[in-house]
Amino acid sequence: MRHTVFAAAALSLVATAAFAQQDTARSGPQNPAVKGVHENNSSAPVAGANSFTRNEAVKQIEAKGYTHVAGLKKGQDGVWRGTATKGGAAGPVSVDYQGNVN
Repeated sequence: MRHTVFAAAALSLVATAAFAQQDTARSGPQNPAVKGVHENNSSAPVAGANSFTRNEAVKQIEAKGYTHVAGLKKGQDGVWRGTATKGGAAGPVSVDYQGNVN
């Protein structure tokens, strides 16, 4: 009898752990591996080695709804900076190595 109770208790622990793992797998990760073109993962440019070409940086900026991108230069911190127009107003714009447009 004691072995039956012990086996039932062990089985319920295993089933609970399996259910918890299944629930975690269903909900998925909270931080996706790749951000979308229209999303930023930082509200300020992040310094780092930037492999974007000037044309790729312009495309990132335009994908965020900016037009008339001008004066785009890559700084020593790896951030592309220039000016662009959005909503009829011109202002500074930047693209970091993660593709964040600010």
